Amino acid sequence: MGRTPCIPPELTRRPFSIDEARNAGLSLSALSGKAWQRVGAKLYKWKELPEDPWLTLTAWQQALSTETIFVGATAAWLHGLDLEPTDPVEVAVPASSGLRSRAGLVVRRWEIPSAEVAHIRRLRVTALPRTLAGLCLHRAPVEALVAIDMAIHLRLTDPAALTRYTEESKGRPGIARLRSLALVAAPAESPMETRLRWLLIRAGLPEPHVQADLHDSTGRAFARADLYYPTTRLVIEFDGGNHRDRMVDDNRRQNLLMNAGYRVLRFTGADIHNRADVVVAQVQAALRGASGARRVKSISSDERLVTNASNSG
Repeated sequence: MGRTPCIPPELTRRPFSIDEARNAGLSLSALSGKAWQRVGAKLYKWKELPEDPWLTLTAWQQALSTETIFVGATAAWLHGLDLEPTDPVEVAVPASSGLRSRAGLVVRRWEIPSAEVAHIRRLRVTALPRTLAGLCLHRAPVEALVAIDMAIHLRLTDPAALTRYTEESKGRPGIARLRSLALVAAPAESPMETRLRWLLIRAGLPEPHVQADLHDSTGRAFARADLYYPTTRLVIEFDGGNHRDRMVDDNRRQNLLMNAGYRVLRFTGADIHNRADVVVAQVQAALRGASGARRVKSISSDERLVTNASNSG
């Protein structure tokens, strides 16, 4: 029968460093046992400890130098955005620092003014605009826009505030992209809505309205559209993973929209990722068809006016 591993109570409350483990009586070889999990280089936790990014980030801050600042997705999560904060943990240090990237930790060498450093539950983190600029620098444009849209949806910032920040920070890394993305940013309710909107914009289609209120013939607002083209009354919806669970409600809602004179296109994540050309083609066709129908209606009205005028003459 194997020996019961020694589990010091003080090491079961939060992640800990190797030095803390040694002080509690554990050797480095003991940490390779089944009771312990490696969080990062020189950082471990008890396997039964529930996942808690706050505890993990607090442990990292204690293990690193006082000049370390959380950045990137880690900082975005600390500000309340739904990004992955600890896989890996992202930090910035001055160029003179000897800290290097290692397992579970990405180190960037940035000089960050004190005015752009915030403290969230005693953790040092880049202020939100600087955080978003960093994401613009290291992520694809659409993924940076996902984060910007999240921040706007949560009312942590708005496009005007971001534009002002970019004007004050010209020349810094990530600022040019942040400025261009702020021009198309909107309070989308999910990352896939942002990705769908970005797909349409990149294809050269008009920029749709986001989370637009829709009205019936009496003027009463009865629904909200993920994306909406008001001139053609075209509603575009993203069907997420819970669409199957609420299919009956979605079908009833679609019937109401169509009865009120709206046209509806629905797309899934698989459409956006795997059939982007089809998505764009269907939206283009819907916009073109509606424009053509309006022109025909306008011509018919003009012909009736000419005919009436001729008859009266």
